[in-house]
Amino acid sequence: MLIETIEDVPLYNNSLRIMKFWSFLLRHDWRRYLSLIPYIILTSSQFVDLFFSTEPMDAIIRNAYLAVLFFNTTLRGIAVCIHQSRYEDFLERIRVLYIDMMQSEDQWVRQELQAITLAANNISRVNLVMGTCSVISFLIYPIFATTKVLPFGIYVPGVDKNISPYYEICFIVQTVMAPIGCCMFIPFTNMIVAIMLFAILMCRRMQRKLRHLCQVTSEEARATIIWCIKYQTELIRYVNTINDLITYTNLLEFLAFGAMLCAMMFTLVTVETVSQMCLICVYILMIFAQSTILYYYANKVFDESLNVGTAAYESEWFDVDVDTQRTLRLLILRAQKPCAILVGRVYPMNLELLQSLLNTTYTYFTLLRNVYD
Repeated sequence: MLIETIEDVPLYNNSLRIMKFWSFLLRHDWRRYLSLIPYIILTSSQFVDLFFSTEPMDAIIRNAYLAVLFFNTTLRGIAVCIHQSRYEDFLERIRVLYIDMMQSEDQWVRQELQAITLAANNISRVNLVMGTCSVISFLIYPIFATTKVLPFGIYVPGVDKNISPYYEICFIVQTVMAPIGCCMFIPFTNMIVAIMLFAILMCRRMQRKLRHLCQVTSEEARATIIWCIKYQTELIRYVNTINDLITYTNLLEFLAFGAMLCAMMFTLVTVETVSQMCLICVYILMIFAQSTILYYYANKVFDESLNVGTAAYESEWFDVDVDTQRTLRLLILRAQKPCAILVGRVYPMNLELLQSLLNTTYTYFTLLRNVYD
């Protein structure tokens, strides 16, 4: 397999092609503005509509959820466009590292590379299916509503959007815009997950080399340890680049996730029909799955980078010479500070943080439900 450009890397090529089509990465043309400018206007109108809204509480909460979701989608697109060159440079580094693993003499490395590539592509397909289902659920919600509503709130100055032909025009606009938002939101998540999977494999590759030190001579063991130290430095640089690109996006999504999940759970107990309840469940499943996938693999990066030090300690280091032991000690000392994907450069993005967020979300949901009752 020839991998001459970053588009050829099978780890994330499907997501990258979607982002290239909409001109977020690898090109800069009219498609970028065709997607971003209408979305910025649409998102702004959603927040204005919330400010002037006189609808029931459950409708306001649902529209607020969609407004935050669209704002997050727009922010992702803008962030990628602003840092386009940095994203492309990072993907080029991944291409070089990917080729290095493909050409490895260790068959285990090549097999694991194929496994994470398959996993990344499967996750990408599942996320795209879930995104499509979410878009469909947004658009068919008015069918099951007890009053005349649009798929999501929108403010049009001087126009009553609930009368013909303005209602039909707004509905068509929203029907066109929703799939574009899916193409902005889902591929970004898929690409970040693929990047995390590759970081996990980098950690496991080091662990494998360290655990097999007992099978080589002292000179070879020393050379392997030096290689691992250099590779560990590359891993640290790799994770730091991820943090530079997405840490503040992670912070916004962390805050938005709790608020949106709490709002949707509250809406779930206030809706009037079973069909509406099913659609709300789709919304909840979508935001929960997207966040859980990111936090799970970020947690794996944290754990696997910490396990590098464990693998070094379990390498029967006492059989090598003193100089090699001292070199190994440097690697173990650095591994005690594991690589972590950060939320706002403060909190490590792991399952413990996700659990704390879910606990807080449920607490606020219980409070809202008691007040409502």
